[in-house]
Amino acid sequence: MTKQSTNDHSESNWIPLDPHTPDGSSLEGATKFYQTIQKRRTVRHFSDKPVPREVIEQVLLAAGTSPSGAHKQPWRFIAVSNKDIKHKIRLAVEEVEREFYEDRASDRWLEDLEPFETNPDKSYIDTVPWLIIVMALRTTDDGGQVYYLNESVGIATGLLLTAAHHAGLATLTHTPSPMKFLRDVLDRPEHERPYMMIPMGYPTEDCKVPDIKRKDLDELAVFIE
Repeated sequence: MTKQSTNDHSESNWIPLDPHTPDGSSLEGATKFYQTIQKRRTVRHFSDKPVPREVIEQVLLAAGTSPSGAHKQPWRFIAVSNKDIKHKIRLAVEEVEREFYEDRASDRWLEDLEPFETNPDKSYIDTVPWLIIVMALRTTDDGGQVYYLNESVGIATGLLLTAAHHAGLATLTHTPSPMKFLRDVLDRPEHERPYMMIPMGYPTEDCKVPDIKRKDLDELAVFIE
């Protein structure tokens, strides 16, 4: 009897892979992507220039291609452009941030934040066209189990940031703690846990960012050949 190949799937829900083929060689494709993504920076100075909903939709669809444990896709992206809701979120965020800077942050933490000049003022929330609230689903919508929740949502969030950058948009990763107020303000169900808040829009023309250095290849990678 001939042994069946491990790739010989008889189930009807298997389809042929349609792989991405870069223009040029794999090295050229990888290099071009790196040259694009290395320009991505976190910003806190957003323009009020409108971003069409269609652009945000494509960014979110790209994030939704992320792998996840048992393909449960345990994420939901709440895209907020409503000015009143954004302002309500700003007020709640600033209250949480004041508590952090005044009472909860250690001296070492505050010292590490000094080069970035962060503070409780989050006025950019009123200015930026979109707030994307990333929700981690602790169960599926019908109550089913999810797996590798933080890993899955983390990867999807990374794709979200990358897709926004490719669309020419600037982003900020923000995790005010605690974040339960976001679920309350947005009237979301209990199984949705706020994971990250990402302002998304165009940077101001005079936007500046800290002069930081990223790790070199020999610092961030180890090759065992």
